[in-house]
Amino acid sequence: MPDDMTRRRETFRAAVRDELAFMKAAATIEELTGRAVPLADGAGMLVPVCELHTGDERLLARMIRWRRENSFAFPGQGPVEPEMAAAWLRAEILDDPGRIVFLVLDRFGHTVGHVGLAAGAGRALEVTDVVRGEKTVQPGLMSAALAGLLAWAEDCFRPGRVGARVPENLHAIRFFERAGFRSAGRARDGVPAMEWAPRRKDGGRPILTAGPSISPREVAYATDAARHGWNARWSGYITRFEREFAEYVGAEHAIATSSCTGALHLAMLAIGLGPGDEAIVPEQTWVATAKAVTYVGATPVFADVERGSWCLDATSVEAAVSERTKAIVPVHLYGHPADMDALRAVADRHGLALIEDAAPAIGAEIRGRRVGALGTAGAFSFQGAKLLVTGEGGMFVTNDPDVYARAYKAWDLGVERSRGFWIDAHGLKYKLPNVAAALGLGQLQRVDHLIEAKREIFSWYAEELAGVPGITLNHETEWARSIYWMTSILVDPACGIDRDGMRAALAADGIDTRPTFPLISTYPIWDERRAVPARVAATIADRGINLPSGVRLRRDQVARIGEAVRRAVSSGVRRAA
Repeated sequence: MPDDMTRRRETFRAAVRDELAFMKAAATIEELTGRAVPLADGAGMLVPVCELHTGDERLLARMIRWRRENSFAFPGQGPVEPEMAAAWLRAEILDDPGRIVFLVLDRFGHTVGHVGLAAGAGRALEVTDVVRGEKTVQPGLMSAALAGLLAWAEDCFRPGRVGARVPENLHAIRFFERAGFRSAGRARDGVPAMEWAPRRKDGGRPILTAGPSISPREVAYATDAARHGWNARWSGYITRFEREFAEYVGAEHAIATSSCTGALHLAMLAIGLGPGDEAIVPEQTWVATAKAVTYVGATPVFADVERGSWCLDATSVEAAVSERTKAIVPVHLYGHPADMDALRAVADRHGLALIEDAAPAIGAEIRGRRVGALGTAGAFSFQGAKLLVTGEGGMFVTNDPDVYARAYKAWDLGVERSRGFWIDAHGLKYKLPNVAAALGLGQLQRVDHLIEAKREIFSWYAEELAGVPGITLNHETEWARSIYWMTSILVDPACGIDRDGMRAALAADGIDTRPTFPLISTYPIWDERRAVPARVAATIADRGINLPSGVRLRRDQVARIGEAVRRAVSSGVRRAA
């Protein structure tokens, strides 16, 4: 298995190739508008040069003229003759998997120049093809275009480095310096090189715990679904999303749902859980895990979690099994897998169903297998704070055709499709809208890159908090690969500050956090419940904090958070002394 750095680099390069190919594939003006990148403050727009433009002779002539008039901007490259324009566009831009050029449109929609981007070595990108073709319109537009290009690249790809080969032209050098580039010596061909090193101006703005990355791919899919996804095409994106999701997690069947809670409810119905039955759930989870058990009239039984994974502990589950037990419901908490092999052994020993609550854990792995399709059925969440978002939404998955058939019928409101709209069973309304599925499909097609972003963010926290007394990070166990949906810490009050004190200190610095879940068996909402001792879960409930973990989080923001944590601990130690 490749190490983290190799996997991160390979995923980055695959993401660049895939996203650039998607952007350049637009063949109609409708497809193109969905792929455009708006500039800040309504300054204009970046429109990818794409398949549509191969037939635009006026645009090609204009680009060739710009290239001739701005030959200094293309060091080491010769002129392009007008009769070669289409061949040049094909060979140098459209068929190059590591290069893209954007047309720069002003605020009125007029094309006035272009900027480009190319893949470099490792996780590097290079700014290319910066040309202002029309000189007398909208001052500052090309600076806005470069800023927009860099923001798009950072959001979509999270490059390790962005460079540029800059002509030996004082105006060009000053232009790049204003955008945050600094001299980086010379490239191999002797052309001056610069590297992007922006001075961030956060101004102490709040850092939130979560937030998605939405690329033009999701916008294009959702726009298409909104315009055309009706009547005969009402389920086009739902079907694709289900099929590609099932393939990704290794399941035979998938049903898109309106929430993960709904997917869990379907799973409980599909295994026949009902009144008089019990299902074992972890004490440390969101309430929906146990509420889904009660929706079918069964009783949740609360068990402890492991110290390493924070997920359901097989020994505690064994102690909780009774003659009424019918299912075990592990949660892959905060993106870390539960030990499904140990839990499978308990389930097999007692003849129990195994329902995975994989709400926050798409792509997490246990011994090389992705979670969600390792038990009787699984459920995922696409709520707005999750790694993969549709706003609200979920997915039910299973490898069991009978479980799938029962879940599907319940999801379809009990309709007997062979008889039209005939209803012969009770059912539920848990369907995901086609527009939301379109958004989810775009997210799913970027999911490996988003996972690597989360793992890199955790590595930054590990660097910042290494050796800080009283602070323990939720590192993955040796048998698992976490997606680190949330980077979480335990705060030992012996260091002079408790969990609530730490959260207050971070809030004062504009850093949003959230506490880990209380022991959910202590909620006063259960008509009936049973619990076994949960000392590990109690410690996590009292001491745990979810730190900001949004997929767009930057290194400098993590440094700011790390500094705030260290400062809070130092203050606590001084008070304790």
